[in-house]
Amino acid sequence: MRRETIAANPRRYVKMLLVCLVVLLVVDAVAGWPFLVARLQAVAVLDKVGGQSVPALVRWLAVEPVKATELTLTLPSGVERARMYTPVNHPDAPGMVVVHGVHYLGMDEPRLEAFASAMAGCGLRVLTPELPDIKDYHIGASSIASIGDTAAWMAHESGDKPVGVMGLSFSGSLSLLAAAAPQYRRDIKFVVAVGSEGEMLRVANYYLTGKALRPSGDAEVLAPHEYGALVLEYESLQDFVPAPDRDAVRLVLRDHLYEDFAAERAALAKLTPGQLAEAKQLMDTTSAATRKMIEESDERHLAEMASVSPDGQLAQLETPVFLLHGEGDNIIPSAETQWLEKDVPKEMMQASLISPVISHLDLDGKGPGFADQWRLVHFFAQVLHAAEAR
Repeated sequence: MRRETIAANPRRYVKMLLVCLVVLLVVDAVAGWPFLVARLQAVAVLDKVGGQSVPALVRWLAVEPVKATELTLTLPSGVERARMYTPVNHPDAPGMVVVHGVHYLGMDEPRLEAFASAMAGCGLRVLTPELPDIKDYHIGASSIASIGDTAAWMAHESGDKPVGVMGLSFSGSLSLLAAAAPQYRRDIKFVVAVGSEGEMLRVANYYLTGKALRPSGDAEVLAPHEYGALVLEYESLQDFVPAPDRDAVRLVLRDHLYEDFAAERAALAKLTPGQLAEAKQLMDTTSAATRKMIEESDERHLAEMASVSPDGQLAQLETPVFLLHGEGDNIIPSAETQWLEKDVPKEMMQASLISPVISHLDLDGKGPGFADQWRLVHFFAQVLHAAEAR
């Protein structure tokens, strides 16, 4: 069944937001001005990311001119490309770091650019670093230090004041681990993990079984997107393809992950018959033979998976945490946020929301009902309020 998207029904979406605005005005007349501002700004952020025009009522609060500046950061963990989004009228605004997910465009991914610009338009300085390993589909522990060092740099640039960190997809889990590390504790004001996992092995098992285990003991049955299994294959291709064929097959997988289908067809045309058979086997992520290969590869990398999993590593966390997940996420299932809720110390848990309004990282879930839209606005308002607090 085709899911309704915000782009497909903008009038319904705008009407829903207008209703939200009326309710916000009533509720926040009691709660106070800062909360009203944060909620109106949250409406603006969701509008911009959803490709909608911002209602005139909130435009003056959340459509500040933004300047984007390219940076090269020299950090203890290495040299890093980054981009700073600065509200023109508030160059000393509070800082926030937003870390991209596993995507070949890295910090240039259009959804990330739109989100960072929208957040900066609300009066925040937003830094989007580019993590080379994550950009190249490698989810490794080295990126934890990259995130921590970036937060430390941003905190220093903010007058030695801690900054918020938002990690998208697998980077959300790495951001939680960075916040739990003693050397970065003073630099990170809070963490927002969006569509993130609690345990990498559990997610890898989901790719094999289509069953997302919940803390309650039951499981959600949800067909996994091929993307997750392909990332595991690409990251550990040495477990699947003999060395002489590896480079040629890697190009096919890379072009497929990049969604460059013309390049993928060209790469396939250059393969030998044996290499073509290997590539087709890996691309068929639902076959029993391929899943057996993935299972065997997972067994070889248990230690690496544990090193990037918050599971059992957050007991000493002293940083406030916000968790957001799409209800129908079939790359990292929403059950993982339920596991993260158990891992984060209770006194550090600020808000957790599993929303049908979003999928993995897109505003394209089942179609927003009023209550669902309200909850999402409220969640982002809490994040914005935390980010803007000096």
